[in-house]
Amino acid sequence: MSLVLLSLAVLCWGAVTPEPTIRCGSEMGPSPEWTVRHTLTPGDLRDLRVVPVISSVAMEDNSILMNISWVLRADASIRLLTATKICVTGKSNFQSYSCVRCNYTEAFQTQTRPSGGKWTFSYIGFPVELNTIYFVGAYNIPNANMNDDSPSMSVNFTSPGCLDHVMKYKKKCIEAGSLWDPNITACKKNENIVEVNFTTSPLGNRYMAFIQSNIVIGMSHVLEQNQGTRTSVLVPVTGESEGAVVQLTPYFHTCGNDCIRRKGIVVLCPQTGALFPLDNNRSVLSSWIPLLLPALLISTCVLAIGICLKRRHEKMKTSFPSAMLLPPIKILVVYPSEICFHHTVCYFTEFLQNHCRSEVILDKWQKKKIAEMGPVQWLTTQKKAADKVIFLLSNEVNATCDGTCGKSEGSSRENSQDLFPLAFNLYCSDLRSQTHLHKYMVVYFREADTKDDYSALHVCPTYHLMKDAATFCTELFHVEQHVSVGKRFQACHNRCSCL
Repeated sequence: MSLVLLSLAVLCWGAVTPEPTIRCGSEMGPSPEWTVRHTLTPGDLRDLRVVPVISSVAMEDNSILMNISWVLRADASIRLLTATKICVTGKSNFQSYSCVRCNYTEAFQTQTRPSGGKWTFSYIGFPVELNTIYFVGAYNIPNANMNDDSPSMSVNFTSPGCLDHVMKYKKKCIEAGSLWDPNITACKKNENIVEVNFTTSPLGNRYMAFIQSNIVIGMSHVLEQNQGTRTSVLVPVTGESEGAVVQLTPYFHTCGNDCIRRKGIVVLCPQTGALFPLDNNRSVLSSWIPLLLPALLISTCVLAIGICLKRRHEKMKTSFPSAMLLPPIKILVVYPSEICFHHTVCYFTEFLQNHCRSEVILDKWQKKKIAEMGPVQWLTTQKKAADKVIFLLSNEVNATCDGTCGKSEGSSRENSQDLFPLAFNLYCSDLRSQTHLHKYMVVYFREADTKDDYSALHVCPTYHLMKDAATFCTELFHVEQHVSVGKRFQACHNRCSCL
């Protein structure tokens, strides 16, 4: 019986005690409570957030407003809370400042809502301008006494531009074309022509279409009188256009030269050819039927035979691993300083990436890491990470290449230290190990002419590009035979011991 009475009392108390709400109004000056000394004052807010929202009632161009929400701290000082004041400072081309005071309609009797959640309130106001930095501060009232620390909370909010999904509804953005969807499609008709299709806007009839691939390779003016319709323009280009960016610049009377630009990607035009010309005469179509049926039957039989042969071939080749099914491998390439980086190392790296499905590690590309870690630590780390280590050698003497490499900006000789001798001596111990020897390879151009100082590299598998290109790529995805490893072990031991 007592439990029933207690439950009824709680329900009655909840029914007669309404939850506090807020009533907000402008208050630019100091709050009246600031002039009165208080024995106790409420604490600061627990959380403060700001997001832009679309106003249900448009006020000229102020259709986007701030939705400022705050959470009260759940402690005993909430009983002293009577209001919360929010001030917003905006900094753009000019500075703005305004404040609102939100009074609570009821005194807080509990630290949390009766439902168990924290006390949360929100205020929608303060117009939001484009690309503006706002400083939003809030504090509870009665605020701290003079010369006391005033608890408050503040956040910074930067409003986005017209391409934002909320800001695009501002009047200025709409006039600049934020709601215009041109649905741009662009395709490469041939080496010299790109066809651009888009939907025009009711805001204007003059456009400029640019084709950009690092630089502008084509442009064309568009003047379309039928607004809001689909239009097409052929843009002459002076370079490779597939994958290039097409930029459509409108010139509306509402925004002039400052309208929102739209972009698309150039793709290949679809083939429009047909197997045979269409004819309205049914007799022509019927004459093709006797020929099509046998052809269709033969095609079906050939397809069935092809599927059977393919399945048999797949069963036969399961015992032979294919490099195409393996993931890319990491390769560390080390090379002496006399090799021309631009004409030899770069070409070899491109060959590895494009034809051997490899991820290449070069000291030239990791100068910052080498400076931070030191060359010995960097070489040790890269050796552990790499699946293969390739010593790139060449006895090719080319005066043109030598002069270009010696004078070109960022050349290997001028800006990089020669890590080849260090790498050779650091990895030499692995060349004497039957376990690690399979990890190393030697690649050279022209005839093999390894220096006496590096003669220990003869123990490693050696390949001559481009004569051994196919064998070289295949070897990258296979483990060395133990027989060859054993034969090379003793020779490497003798040569490395001499260094």
